Amino acid sequence: MGRWLAAALALLPLQALACALPPSILLTLPTGYYMAGAAVTVAVTALIGAAAPRLPAMQAAVFWDGRHRLPEILPAFAGFLGFLALIFFGLFGAGDPLHNLLTLIFWSGVWVALPLASMLLGNLWHPINPWRAPVRIARVLLGRNGGAGLARLGHWTAVLGLAGFFWFELISTSPDDPRVLAQVALAYWAVVFIAAVAEGEEWLEQGEFLSVYFAFLAKVAPIWKDRATRRLMRGWPGTQVLAMPALTPSAVIFVTVALAGLTFDGLSGTFWWLALIGQNPLEFAGRSAVQGVNTAGLIAAWVLTTGAILGAFAMGRRLARQTGPFWRDLGPAMLAFLAIAAGYHAAHYLTILLTTGQYAIFALNDPFFRGDAWLGLPPFYISFGFLTDRGTMTLIWNLQFAAILCAHILAVVLALKLSARGGPARAILHLPMTALMVGYTVLGLWLLASPSGA
Repeated sequence: MGRWLAAALALLPLQALACALPPSILLTLPTGYYMAGAAVTVAVTALIGAAAPRLPAMQAAVFWDGRHRLPEILPAFAGFLGFLALIFFGLFGAGDPLHNLLTLIFWSGVWVALPLASMLLGNLWHPINPWRAPVRIARVLLGRNGGAGLARLGHWTAVLGLAGFFWFELISTSPDDPRVLAQVALAYWAVVFIAAVAEGEEWLEQGEFLSVYFAFLAKVAPIWKDRATRRLMRGWPGTQVLAMPALTPSAVIFVTVALAGLTFDGLSGTFWWLALIGQNPLEFAGRSAVQGVNTAGLIAAWVLTTGAILGAFAMGRRLARQTGPFWRDLGPAMLAFLAIAAGYHAAHYLTILLTTGQYAIFALNDPFFRGDAWLGLPPFYISFGFLTDRGTMTLIWNLQFAAILCAHILAVVLALKLSARGGPARAILHLPMTALMVGYTVLGLWLLASPSGA
């Protein structure tokens, strides 16, 4: 009984290190002190910020009001052409994932570096979205102005896309095989293209999982572009979150799927999980041997993630004696979790960026591996030696620690500001959520520090 209770607790939405192309790292740092300190910090932040009106104002201001010289559609064309080039390399390039531009650019560039940059500079995916230009041209040629009713589905298609993506990344047998990745990416692009042509380019913002995911992560950026005025804006991280409308039920589920996927991404490689499913981390039987149990684990992670969040919110409603519609009140509260998702993504993939990112730079400099230097870089050797240096690993751990801690503090601040809009009684709603965030902080750092063997 105790064993399965521990399994349930460890599946809560937290963070760790795993990816399609990961290194295995065993930290020997005093991480227990970090975890305790982070938990205390998040809890104290909630207590200090209980008087939400005293928190610093979070308002947007103009950062740059210059005019854009290039038409907005040009980056979209470039994004589409770049996508086609990567598909070409995936289908006809090297079979080694560490020597193929598609696997390297997608896993370490699109899925890691681009979101991290978007958390600082706003949504960088939108201008290079590979569907925008082809969809716009196709709708003009077809003379299509209306929709097909897909907008009524809200974010549910994006939920299915994100869930399928996590299954492909974490559980399928060959997510880093260039041919397989190219075929899956091309098939997915075609399905989304047909749907967007039928419904309209705007549908991508709620129906395509990459567009939704990157847009949500970019809401914590201190600098961003206002699409209406095309001006660059600045503000405290999370300022954009306060200006967002409440999340719809489908958007709430999208966020829980994102948190659960990141959680299981870390958990599935830990010695603890491998021992639980009967696998020796030093003699791992391979992905095909654990597909069934890992699929069940991924589903369980989502169920427990959603249950923990909804349960904490329901408890807060009871304490505040709220009687309004459940989902109407949950929508604004869930906005705070966007900060947590962003912080977990940053901490989770930092080491991946520092390791496999080297292969990506090498491949961009010499895409055909013929000794070229397209970027003008001199020959260099890819090295993971820094992973054995205690000082460097302490720095990396501190950066990961800071990303998770700052994300939770920001989430608490956002929750307090959002709940304060409903008055003192409504402000009580944040208390169980804050307790949940404290737990997320501790377990998230534990997963980051846990040894990984698969």
